[in-house]
Amino acid sequence: MRTAISAVLAVFFLLAPVSAWAQSADATGKIAEVSTADQTIKLNDGKTYQAPAEFNFEGLDQNVEVVIFYTVVDGKRMINDLELVQ
Repeated sequence: MRTAISAVLAVFFLLAPVSAWAQSADATGKIAEVSTADQTIKLNDGKTYQAPAEFNFEGLDQNVEVVIFYTVVDGKRMINDLELVQ
């Protein structure tokens, strides 16, 4: 039993730093540019966010204020969720 618990704890501690790298962050700003061809949204701070293939760009135009929830994967900011600021 001790061996099994030790093994589980060892795996947890080995993978804990990996989960820290994959944590989600958020950004708030106004949309500067939308590219449906590239599947990207650029905010007024100059940062670009990559949308997933099934992303709906309806209602996203320049100067619309949004909150983007994203995860950095291979140096790209991948959008997990997006909310319009009312």
